[in-house]
Amino acid sequence: MQPDIHEHYRHNVTVNLTDGAFFGMAMGFASLVTVVPLFVSNMTSSAILIGLIPAIHAVGWQLPQLFTARSVSRLSRFKTMVLKMTIHERLPFLALGIVAVSYPYLGSKIALPLTFAILIWQGLGAGVTATAWQSMIAKIIPSETRGTFLGMQSGAANLLTSGAVVAAGFLLDRLGFPSGFAVCFFLASLALVISYIFLSLTRETVTRFEEQGPSQIAYNSSLLEIMRRDKNFSWFVVVRILSQLATMSFGFYTVYAVRHLGMGDIAAGLLMGVYTLSQIFINPILGWIGDRWDHPAALKIGALAAFLSAIIAWLAPSLNWFYLVYFLAAIANVAIWVVGMAMTLEFGKENERPAYIGLSNTLVAPITILAPILGGWLADASGYGSTFLVTAIFGLVSFLVLHFLVRDPRHPALAENAPALPELNITEE
Repeated sequence: MQPDIHEHYRHNVTVNLTDGAFFGMAMGFASLVTVVPLFVSNMTSSAILIGLIPAIHAVGWQLPQLFTARSVSRLSRFKTMVLKMTIHERLPFLALGIVAVSYPYLGSKIALPLTFAILIWQGLGAGVTATAWQSMIAKIIPSETRGTFLGMQSGAANLLTSGAVVAAGFLLDRLGFPSGFAVCFFLASLALVISYIFLSLTRETVTRFEEQGPSQIAYNSSLLEIMRRDKNFSWFVVVRILSQLATMSFGFYTVYAVRHLGMGDIAAGLLMGVYTLSQIFINPILGWIGDRWDHPAALKIGALAAFLSAIIAWLAPSLNWFYLVYFLAAIANVAIWVVGMAMTLEFGKENERPAYIGLSNTLVAPITILAPILGGWLADASGYGSTFLVTAIFGLVSFLVLHFLVRDPRHPALAENAPALPELNITEE
């Protein structure tokens, strides 16, 4: 571990874990899976609009990353950009609270488009922050503990998310629409302020650039060169794309269980509890496996979990099997998010890393929005069983690509052969 990283390591782990925990609390009070869809459902009955809510966030997170990569690669300090840009992923929740308070005066015809405009703002705000934030984490957290840290941070976020979701349920039941939603969004905003304070306490050394960075044309050429010559990374991107298809049925499990297996509200709550609580423990475990063993091995665990989750959902004779289905889905999602992010941060040198981060996310964005549409089309055309079966096939294909074509970028031979971007001579202060 470099001396400057070691000096601030405990401090940075503490403040960034706390940042993640309170960010998770905010995502519980303003859950994009439960609370925000419920808010929108009071203004429209359109299943398409409601279903777009998590997709808007996912695509907003992924799409801008490549477009910010060049500017991030030239930064002497990532934290400054993170603190400026993350305002755009936090402030929108305050705006949602204002919309909820103003709903009696606005009505659904104004409040609904405003809500979606705010959600797009929030998603893109997360995306323009993401490359700098991931680069900062890669800089302050050493490679040998990066997966464990990201797992612990996600686990802490899941823990507070669980508590906040329960509290949000009580608030919505007691206060109703729109007052209950306004309180939830304002509480989410408060949690994000606390999160921001801890994020701002991050200690990052300054990187001094001795030469001007590459031109835009040279930089674009280097991105193509990465995909052409770094075959290991290219196959990793393929796995990232396949993983979206390997999990596309997860969003349909609840609907299927209600319509075909007679699931009631209590069982639905228990299943979501299994899903959320499982991730609290699985996050640090898979992160640790990636650090101590092999990142592709941890990803293979996730691919197998996605395969088994969909197969069991397809064949399940009763609702009881869905506890296992949701547990396996939790493993798959953790692998895609935590292990996938940790492995992405291992590609390239420090000045190259933003390019790798951008490529591994932006290239996946189109399939992120297309996957749930494909899953819904299959369900409508041939039944939910078809969606589950196709999902299982993509899970198996993901596993096979990982097993035969993807290696951990920390392997010395791969590091030596990886192509480089136009050189940026840098020194650490």
